[in-house]
Amino acid sequence: MQIQLNINGKKETKEIPPWHTLLHALRDGFKLKGTKTYCNSGICGACTVLVDGEPVSSCIMLAAQVDGKEITTIEGVATEQGLHPIQQAFVDNQGLQCGYCTPGMVLLTKTLLEENPRPSREEIARYLGGNICRCTGYARIVESVIAAAEAMTPEQK
Repeated sequence: MQIQLNINGKKETKEIPPWHTLLHALRDGFKLKGTKTYCNSGICGACTVLVDGEPVSSCIMLAAQVDGKEITTIEGVATEQGLHPIQQAFVDNQGLQCGYCTPGMVLLTKTLLEENPRPSREEIARYLGGNICRCTGYARIVESVIAAAEAMTPEQK
């Protein structure tokens, strides 16, 4: 079947099998490798992308379900000037180690800061709690989100 997606601001059309998940369509069909595969059951957060601005687990959503929708992957977060302030905060505050969970964490942070520009530590932990990180112990991720919130201008959120 043919699907059309607006991926990271660019309209793309591909022929994909109807059983392909959004994750496989992004990675295999559109060659966007930033979205990670891990649990394939929607519980780890490694495959998180934004569909019309809302975080979803792309491993359990069929690509056909998002035909015509706006998709944001980690590749669409950086700006022409360089890393987005959220990405820079994760680098500066060592909020990543192996980097496997980072794309999902960054995208969730983006939606969190759009909803709540100054979240508390508890709010951050609750919001990001569905994304599993096996390396950092989460403290540096929380610090990264706080730093991003402080660094971002209202236009960047």
